[in-house]
Amino acid sequence: MSRMHGEKRETVNHPDHYNVSADFEVIDVIEAWQLGFNDGNAVKYIARALHKENTVDDYKKAIWYLQREVARVQKEEGAQNEKDRIARGIKPSDYIQYNERVGS
Repeated sequence: MSRMHGEKRETVNHPDHYNVSADFEVIDVIEAWQLGFNDGNAVKYIARALHKENTVDDYKKAIWYLQREVARVQKEEGAQNEKDRIARGIKPSDYIQYNERVGS
């Protein structure tokens, strides 16, 4: 561990950029909000960005995780919508013809 002003700095469990607030550590907020992997990482990078050397890189990392989460949710919603259509007896060809009629 490195020394700063005669004190040992914690570099594994609680580095300076982990404690972005006197009241909250980012991991505690992520767990309290019950965030998943992608959105939790996005929050982590945003919260810590201003406390690290390369702020822009951390914002880019947050965006990357958010884009992955958006893609995951869209895929999940698409699969659920397809299951709902099948459960209602709507065939894919019916759905395509409907979209062509309404211009979707």
